[in-house]
Amino acid sequence: MTDSKRSRIIGGILATLVAVLIISPILYCLASSFYEEAQFYTRPVKLIPAPWDMKNYGEAISTAPILRFIFNSFFTAIVIMSCQLLTGSLAGFAFGCLKFRGQKVLFLVFLATMMIPGQAIIISNYLTVAHLGIIDTYWALVLPYLTSAFSVFNMRQAYKSIPLELMESAEIDGASSFQFLVRIGFPLTLPFLGSIGIYGFIMAYNQYLWPLLVVNSRTMRTIQIGIGMLRDEEGSSYGRIMAGTMLALIPSISIFLIGQKTLISGLTAGAIKG
Repeated sequence: MTDSKRSRIIGGILATLVAVLIISPILYCLASSFYEEAQFYTRPVKLIPAPWDMKNYGEAISTAPILRFIFNSFFTAIVIMSCQLLTGSLAGFAFGCLKFRGQKVLFLVFLATMMIPGQAIIISNYLTVAHLGIIDTYWALVLPYLTSAFSVFNMRQAYKSIPLELMESAEIDGASSFQFLVRIGFPLTLPFLGSIGIYGFIMAYNQYLWPLLVVNSRTMRTIQIGIGMLRDEEGSSYGRIMAGTMLALIPSISIFLIGQKTLISGLTAGAIKG
């Protein structure tokens, strides 16, 4: 066996072990969602339920409007992701391909916002949406996150990787900047858009503090808040909570699996320069 083959085998084994370690909490959550309540207190813990009990999922759906909560989180995450991709792509194109006065200073201002903790501006954001009268609406959930300095920065880097000669050729052919963006810029930056979109969706879907602050009614709660409604008054029903958690994971895992190839392409797009 050659050294390179031995290295690949060892690397594969280590990667598999690390992958199993990372997903082990999800695997345990999936297994325990089928436990009977008494199995949570038995020792040693069984990794495979015996018997398999589906009633936890039924109880989770009947105890609280879990499906409504998942829809609220999914809808707000889709809106936030779409708006961040649009605004990030437009601003990134302006900073990466166009020339205008104050460009560098304005871009530094954008970058500076990334260093401000979200908790530092959450009260001012709340006062803003309260003044607008949109508390307890979808507008309140999405308005502070319609754009992101992170997406602007990454899309700027994506557009700066496009050869300048390509844009000059498009201008010679009579294409405007907007036409270049739509017909050439968007297709060439799809890997970046995919990776930023998946990241933005997962971050928006898993929000907890902001929805907790601006949502009051039962029907407007997001899944991260709604899972708390699965607890009993006397104590926690672990099987029901685990079942609700697994239902909550379905949208984010689905988005990741659908966009996995695009995500990997976006992460490796700048690794090789040529």
